[in-house]
Amino acid sequence: MNTFYHWEGKNLILSVHVQPRSSRADIVGEYGDRLKVKITAPPVDGKANAEVCQLFSKLFGVAKSRIIIQSGQISRDKCLCIQSPKKLPSFIMSDS
Repeated sequence: MNTFYHWEGKNLILSVHVQPRSSRADIVGEYGDRLKVKITAPPVDGKANAEVCQLFSKLFGVAKSRIIIQSGQISRDKCLCIQSPKKLPSFIMSDS
């Protein structure tokens, strides 16, 4: 069982580790008990958080407003809530 996500009703809770200033945005894979994510934005003025939300909104087929950063606003380690995802990437199994 993957430890970086769990379901709360119809919402998916993800624990992620963000690596800013990468050459491209991508999902790297498991990183301890988190999902490692590379993004191109620097960690200033909310740019990294915005890119994280944009990346996950595309992956899960939801609006950016349905990606909530529950904790880690100013940290590389974040807890995200994806509200009622419309599609699931291969690294997520539907438990709901």
